[in-house]
Amino acid sequence: MAQTEDAAPYFTRSGDTFVPESHARGWWAPDTVHGRLLGGLAARALEREHAEEELHFARLTVDLFRTAPFAPVGVTTERVRDGRRIRVADAVVRGDDGKPLARASAVLLRTGTPPPGHIPATGPWDAPSAQELLAPHGRTQFLRFDDELRPVREWSGDQRRRSWMRDARPLVGGEALSPLVRAALAADTASPLAHASDHGLRYINADYTLSLSRLPLSDEIGLEATGHTAEDGIAVGHCTLYDAAGPIGYCTTTALANRAPER
Repeated sequence: MAQTEDAAPYFTRSGDTFVPESHARGWWAPDTVHGRLLGGLAARALEREHAEEELHFARLTVDLFRTAPFAPVGVTTERVRDGRRIRVADAVVRGDDGKPLARASAVLLRTGTPPPGHIPATGPWDAPSAQELLAPHGRTQFLRFDDELRPVREWSGDQRRRSWMRDARPLVGGEALSPLVRAALAADTASPLAHASDHGLRYINADYTLSLSRLPLSDEIGLEATGHTAEDGIAVGHCTLYDAAGPIGYCTTTALANRAPER
């Protein structure tokens, strides 16, 4: 489903800064900006300032340095390396005090002809299509479902953790979400998929790395948790990402044990 034109954005642009709207509030505390939106802003800036035809955003790493106060933020980028087949660029998201809130690093690779030979690959997803599960109206949804393909509020036991994510709101007012920004926004949800327990989410993500063989073709992005390990309050996990046509890449995330937010 296409992004709705009348949906309120997460941010309104004011000069070189982005002013958060009420929908941008964080999950852990209402006086913060949601961390996934910082990754989205970084991806947006990197794409606008460093994208080039035949260069593919193959990897995006987002480091979340600290909780972002609910206040305007700015983004700057820098090209770190520019070779014939690889380009590397960094972005920093800063608060209105000028201090860094998050950092992102992108690796862009030049596309070419695949080599010959067979390589065992991730197969098609055996999940229902997003159209079968998501409501047919233009609102942001994060739908979780169980092994029997029933929608669930929380997962329990050792069942597979799968979800479809669709953002209907613009990240920045007046701008449509690009496929890269959609993927960056969805990738942050790899942490709750991989790290939530039957007591809820008790790990806060410190970073995530999105690796893409191609950009998503659909507005809806699917995720399935494919690994989790934890020790001494530190968790590491990963998810496989899909679009309507099949697998598109992976996301790894590290997280710290954190007290549940008060509701």
